[in-house]
Amino acid sequence: MLDVDKYQSLGNSALGVELTPEECQVLAARMGVIQLQVGETLVEENEGRRTLFVLAQGRLCVCKRVGEREETVYQMRPGECAGTRAFIDGTPRRAALRAEEPVVVLTLEPEDFDELVETHPRLVFKVMRAIFRITHSNLMRMNLESAEMRNYLLKTGGRY
Repeated sequence: MLDVDKYQSLGNSALGVELTPEECQVLAARMGVIQLQVGETLVEENEGRRTLFVLAQGRLCVCKRVGEREETVYQMRPGECAGTRAFIDGTPRRAALRAEEPVVVLTLEPEDFDELVETHPRLVFKVMRAIFRITHSNLMRMNLESAEMRNYLLKTGGRY
């Protein structure tokens, strides 16, 4: 199995970008670790699980059902997060996450994070700001991909 240093993995992630070393240690102590082998599923599409995931090692595929088959819509790299929307508002997962190779994933449950509001409010603020940045970045990437696809189909905006 793979070894992971939660503190270092969190500090190198999109979630931990603003955290001080002390804040990173506090948050890392609240996080769990899941290890998956090739082909194993971390979370299914439409699942109600609210866990926030930070990929520490390996590659995860973000998979979406299209009719009868499943399509890979994105491939996560170490340091990226998944489940920000479900973590915040509790809505069902929009995609499944599957291991393409052995992976290590850090997990954060909403209840464990909520307990930090009273003791570490600045840490909570920084994590929420990071979640906003992650979500905004994902939205911008999807908008760009949509525009590129539209240009390709309509043969506008470039050489195709």
